Order: sequence, then C-alpha cells, then structure tokens
Amino acid sequence: MAKYLLLKHYRGAPAAVNDVPMAQWSPEEISAHVQYMNDFAARLEKAGEFVDGQALAPEGAWVRYDGEGRPPVTDGPFAETKDLIAGWMIIDVDNYERAVELAGELSAAPGAGGKPIHEWLELRPFLTEPPTITE
Repeated sequence: MAKYLLLKHYRGAPAAVNDVPMAQWSPEEISAHVQYMNDFAARLEKAGEFVDGQALAPEGAWVRYDGEGRPPVTDGPFAETKDLIAGWMIIDVDNYERAVELAGELSAAPGAGGKPIHEWLELRPFLTEPPTITE
C-alpha cells in the first residue's frame, strides 16, 4: 500500500471545466458538493483506502524560526493570495494507478448547476524513504 495526498486548490491550480467560484454557488449546490465529498470518503473508508481528509479555512500565515530566544516570525494572513488550498485527503492504495483513478473520481464532485467541476487535483505520494543523493 502507498499513501498519497490529494490537494484541492481553490485558487492556484489550472482552471476547472466548471469554473464557477464556490462563493457564487447556491446553498443547495454547496450541500451537494459536501455530500459528494463525504460519500466518497465513506466509501474509501469502507474499502480501507481512506486515511484522513479536511477542509481548510482560507486564512493562514507563513511562520519561520528567527533565532535562539526570539519569537517566530509571521507573515500573513493571506486569504487573498494567488494559491489557496481548500482541503486535502490522504488515501492509502495499492498503486499509483489506483490513486489516479480516485483523484479523477473526486475531481467530478458537483459544483455550480449540479454539474461536475472536473477540477484539477494535485496528487502527491508520501516520501517513503530518504532520497539518494549522488554526485
């Protein structure tokens, strides 16, 4: 089994086919979208392929270390930034092909007008062993 991270970008990914911003969806369209996501996760959980998933608030900040005895440096919040990750899901599947299959299915969550969004999802494998560095 291999773990993969599916990232749902609200901004920053290539445009979706149904590219109407969620802020313009009706409450019913939002409910249908959330229900699709919940049903998808429940089905994966039953199959043993779901690890975790969460929606993210648009607010956030960059944080970095600023030296011994000094408080961390923050920069933000950046709700208006170009890139915005709306949420993520971790899956544990047999192979890359299965991860691609599931990402494609998740991409079809309904959006405006009840039509599939066909959004681009970022699919990233978990690092399972340290990279080998050769010179």
